[in-house]
Parts: sequence; C-alpha cells; structure tokens
Amino acid sequence: MAIEADRVPVTQWLQRARAGEAGALDAAYVAVYDELKRAARLQLRSDRDAFETTALVHEAYLKLVGSARVAVNDRNHLLALSARAMRQVLVDHARTVHAQKRGGGASDVTLTARLGSEERAVVEVLQLDELLAALHRLDERAAQIVELRYFGGYEETEIAQMLGISERTVRRDWRKARAFLLAEMST
Repeated sequence: MAIEADRVPVTQWLQRARAGEAGALDAAYVAVYDELKRAARLQLRSDRDAFETTALVHEAYLKLVGSARVAVNDRNHLLALSARAMRQVLVDHARTVHAQKRGGGASDVTLTARLGSEERAVVEVLQLDELLAALHRLDERAAQIVELRYFGGYEETEIAQMLGISERTVRRDWRKARAFLLAEMST
C-alpha cells in the first residue's frame, strides 16, 4: 500500500477513509509522512531531548487515529490536525516531565536557580499551550496560525494555502498573535 500511497492523491485516500475503507487513513498519512517529519524536525530544533523526529510523528499519528473518528477533508486539513496532534503530544510529555519534577523526588527549583534546557523547554511548552488556549478564545484563526507555525513548522505561504487566506492576512494575524503572546508572557 505504501507504493500505491505515492500515486494516489491524499484527498482520494481521505475520501476512501471517510467511506470506511480500512487502511485508507494510514495510506494518506504515509503520503504526507516526509512533510510531517520535516515539521517535527523544525519543532524539535530547540529541544531534541524531548523526542526524536520519527517518534513525534508516530505519537501524533497514534493520537490522531486514536481520537474519536475524525473526518479529515483534504491534505491541508490532515497537516493541520497533525500539527495539533504534535502539539498535544509535546504538551502531554511536558506535563509528565513537570509532574515528575514536582513529585518525583527531584530537588526543588528556586527562583534563583538556573533552569536547564529540558526544564526551560517544559515550561515553554506548557506556558505556550495555556496562552494558545487563551488566544483561541479571542481569535481562533490567529491561534491556529501560531499552532501551524510553531508546532507544525510551516511557512507563511504554506499556512495561507492551508487556511485558504492570503499571506498578508497570515502575516497580520501572526503579528497580532505574537503581540498578544508577548504581552501575556511579560505579565
């Protein structure tokens, strides 16, 4: 099926999956696998200790197919859902690490102690997740742009195509979202 997945457009695989064909969603995922690995690699560039690229893609896939039957419309929708699944995987991992640090016999971190790269990454992922939830309540599209850019590693052109909006709108929403996130992080 992997060879056939290269020849059949992702949208057709997704249509087959919605029609109930076994393995069709798997084939669609195989067809975008390299793109998802690129997105994971970009996401993990700052924290290689959290996951390996392949592991993040596979965990995101398991989260995606393990959730309630998701009706994926097209390639862009699959990529956006995968970026969200990667975010959820990283947030779940960060929460687990954070819980272990708090109650797992680790030494307490004081305000004057320096955080190592893993602890800093955990705090950043958890904080960004909370801020994205707040942003989502204010501006759903801006939150989605941050998610696609930060967790998916997509460029403005790709995001514009995925969301069916202009690059100018992506840039405007990105600036607005960044301003919101920076303001909230400084409080």
